[in-house]
Amino acid sequence: MLEDIAEITAEAGRIALGRCGTDYKRWEKEPGHPVCDIDLEVDNFLREQLIALDPEAGWLSEETADESDRIERKRVWVVDPIDGTRDYLRGRTGWAVSVALVENRAVKYGVLSAPQREELWSAEAGRGAWRNGQPIRCSERGELVGARVPADSLPKVDRDLVMVAKPNSIALRIAMVGAGEADLVATLRWGREWDIAAAILIAAEAGASVTGALGQPLTFNSPDAAAFGVLASSPGIHGQAVERLRERAMAVV
Repeated sequence: MLEDIAEITAEAGRIALGRCGTDYKRWEKEPGHPVCDIDLEVDNFLREQLIALDPEAGWLSEETADESDRIERKRVWVVDPIDGTRDYLRGRTGWAVSVALVENRAVKYGVLSAPQREELWSAEAGRGAWRNGQPIRCSERGELVGARVPADSLPKVDRDLVMVAKPNSIALRIAMVGAGEADLVATLRWGREWDIAAAILIAAEAGASVTGALGQPLTFNSPDAAAFGVLASSPGIHGQAVERLRERAMAVV
């Protein structure tokens, strides 16, 4: 099954890459949330292919109206056709196609295709995580001070951390933790399941600790498809990160 999902996701990435830089319509679903007609093209392709692969699974996608009975299904596809659309529209590399299959509210399979970076990430629950077919592993960092964080800037209170290059895709940033290219990724806001489903399995199967912003377990296929924050890190700093961010997270939730 993982191989089939990876093949479909990779083809979706090639479709998006082939349209990059061509003429297409773009608009904002809401202020600060750009979308283009290629998002919809990729979404249609994924829905056709993935539903054919598992017709019994429900469907949850950023670009599809959530009108299905997916909440009643044992399994559900959770999809973001282009995560990091802002980078895609700017011709940058920090975007990915994100596909996850959730079973009984937990992610069973996760795949990210980032064709401009020539990366295909995949994971299967209990079996491990890979990038381009090679196993990945998170870092063994044990001290929060000096931890690498994908960021463009840091608040003053966090300037004891180290910035590394930040793709626009939150899924790719989480995957970086799994690959040992970052030690910590944290978001302190309400988001959507399709943003993180595939990536949290990739990071977790690579040995990272992955929770919500308050250290709570992450579950999927909820009625509103909402998730409060995500905190992915090397296991040795996860508790320290939760404690540092707790007050800020509580102010948002």
